[in-house]
Amino acid sequence: MSSDIFAKVQSVLDSIKEASVTNSQELETFRIKYLGSKNEIKALFGEIKNVANERKKEFGQLLNDVKKAAEDKFEQFRGEIESGDVSSGAGDLDLSAPSEPLEIGSRHPVSIILNRIIRIFERIGFAVAEEREIEDDWHNFTAMNTPADHPARDMQDTFYLKDSTSQLLRTHTSSVQARIMTSQKPPIRIIAPGRVYRNETISSRSHCQFHQVEGLYIDKDVSFADLKQTLLYFAREMYGVDTEIRLRPSFFPFTEPSAEMDVYWGLNNEDDYRITKGTGWLEILGCGMVDPKVLENCGIDPEEYSGFAFGMGIERQAMLQYKITDIRQLFENDTRFLKQFSGVM
Repeated sequence: MSSDIFAKVQSVLDSIKEASVTNSQELETFRIKYLGSKNEIKALFGEIKNVANERKKEFGQLLNDVKKAAEDKFEQFRGEIESGDVSSGAGDLDLSAPSEPLEIGSRHPVSIILNRIIRIFERIGFAVAEEREIEDDWHNFTAMNTPADHPARDMQDTFYLKDSTSQLLRTHTSSVQARIMTSQKPPIRIIAPGRVYRNETISSRSHCQFHQVEGLYIDKDVSFADLKQTLLYFAREMYGVDTEIRLRPSFFPFTEPSAEMDVYWGLNNEDDYRITKGTGWLEILGCGMVDPKVLENCGIDPEEYSGFAFGMGIERQAMLQYKITDIRQLFENDTRFLKQFSGVM
């Protein structure tokens, strides 16, 4: 048994002594084989347990000789390549040949708008929070005060995992808010961007997957006035310093009171009349004060803390900014469409 192991080590030593390299690629192959993190010599050290006790010292000395031989040989080869005694592998390159043109990539319009929104809210202290896309029923619905008989729970709106009634593809990034509220203590000031899914018919105006950014601020004495000023700041950073906003009463199960926010888009051309339905006002997002029941569900005392939340679709923002008329263009990966955004950050 010991004789076979000694023969194996001697064979590796002979291979090292007889090795030769002609270029830098072969040098790297030699290094990996004999000196790399998973080299052949390292494996031989594990054989010492199979060597008779009276020969262990001899075996260890032989292994050290093999390791030193590999190191010496590597340094010899490297010196020869650096001095030009052997090819470095670059001699076959024609440095005068014209290079292949490299196409400059471009950001996706959704990414452009998303990054812009994130930067706006980061400037006023909001941190980015991200979470899983496969969610459970409690974080997606129950924690957000969505009743058991709410239509959003119906299979026609929600993608449930196969053979499951509790695991689903999140329908909004409100589930991120639920996870943050159950794992962190106030004050909380976050935005939650991400992809969401709804079982909807794909058309020029809707898709079964899209992106949202939701915001959440919870602290002591947070008021609706704080919400309004935050959204006014966002609108003027996003659409211009003279942008006007209005808040209309609405309903969401997780906020009370709730509102829809519109910005005044104007009526400067036919497109403006079409997208604002002749009013000049354009709905941008939904918002409201966090319902005390939601705070209670997530372990936050509604008597001590209050907060506001808001949410918007990124695709809608991108379509408005770049006058894209069909949401499907954002998901088709047509390079002719995407190249239009080259250089846009």
